[in-house]
Amino acid sequence: MEISIRKARETDIDYLLNMDKHVEEAWIRRCVALDEYLLAEVDGQPRAFMRYSFFWGDIPYMDIIWVEENFRRKGVGSALIHFWTNEMKALNKKILMTSAMSNEPPPLAWHKRNGFVESGRLTFGSLQEIPEVFLVKELD
Repeated sequence: MEISIRKARETDIDYLLNMDKHVEEAWIRRCVALDEYLLAEVDGQPRAFMRYSFFWGDIPYMDIIWVEENFRRKGVGSALIHFWTNEMKALNKKILMTSAMSNEPPPLAWHKRNGFVESGRLTFGSLQEIPEVFLVKELD
């Protein structure tokens, strides 16, 4: 199994539209144009993606990472994190940030295995009563 990571391109928009159900098409197009999507290919086929943004316009924040079910627990998501980490180091970023739901232990454990540590929890009133766990990863 060969995993390769690259920035998403316009030709990937159909794949992203089918897989990233959390945002509208306009946001997907915006993020592709700004290089804020990474795509993981397994044996030349897209199988996972990561969308990120910049918290406060400066801190790289992983909005979502998603791996097709048949390719989970095979290093695809970790390859995306590793690539993103190197990209952000090249931009002289000092910290990465992400979050996960407090009632979902497997994603929290996965983030921690990939070098993230808890930094706080928030709820969002009636919009989201379950605490969101924020995690950070210091970059050397």
